[in-house]
Amino acid sequence: MVKKFVILLLVAGMGLIFFNMFQSFESNGNLSQLGNYYAKNGAAEVGAANLVTAIVVTYRGLDTLGEVSILFLTAAIISFVLKFQSEELDEDREVRASSEVLTSATQVFTPIIMMVGIYIFINGHLTPGGGFQGGAVIASAVVLMFMSNPKFKVNHTIISAVESFSGIGFIVIGIIGILAAGGFLDNRIMSLGTFGTLISAGAIPLIYIFIGLKVGAELSNIIGTLSHAQKEKK
Repeated sequence: MVKKFVILLLVAGMGLIFFNMFQSFESNGNLSQLGNYYAKNGAAEVGAANLVTAIVVTYRGLDTLGEVSILFLTAAIISFVLKFQSEELDEDREVRASSEVLTSATQVFTPIIMMVGIYIFINGHLTPGGGFQGGAVIASAVVLMFMSNPKFKVNHTIISAVESFSGIGFIVIGIIGILAAGGFLDNRIMSLGTFGTLISAGAIPLIYIFIGLKVGAELSNIIGTLSHAQKEKK
């Protein structure tokens, strides 16, 4: 009884806090000085139709580097904590058989999901989306493959190669931006092209390809590691 009362008290307290925040909220109809600069000059300086991309990948490129690094560290920590001996990974596990519907759906939708993920990060400079979103969509296809076949194993050699290649490519482009343009990840190391077309926004499409591949590989690695940790029995 006391436990339920404490829980109810906590819920009521949180509700009161959020209610007060809602009551006192006032929207800001004006952009800050920095935000106003981005809005007025972002498209012309960066050449990206998606202004969010212009900010995240170029003006705040170091933030993106930090986010990618955090994801890498997360994947490394999970792999370290849940590491297994090789004989444990190779042992046969008894798992529930997947339904025919799920298995058939996986064969149909996995290539489609992969293509959608690639489309999202290649067109990140034109439409909402980008490397992180596209990489997450690709990783969702890996989740679907594990759901249809719990004994499915991720090829960690290929994932490591993709992750290393994309990470190095991302850093190299950033350094070239410092040497040949205005700063880290400056997309003007390549021609801005025609605004609103696929081949535009300088190096942003290439940057997002590297980010999308890296995020997809790291999330897939996490999914594979967690899957190996399962010891499901019939």
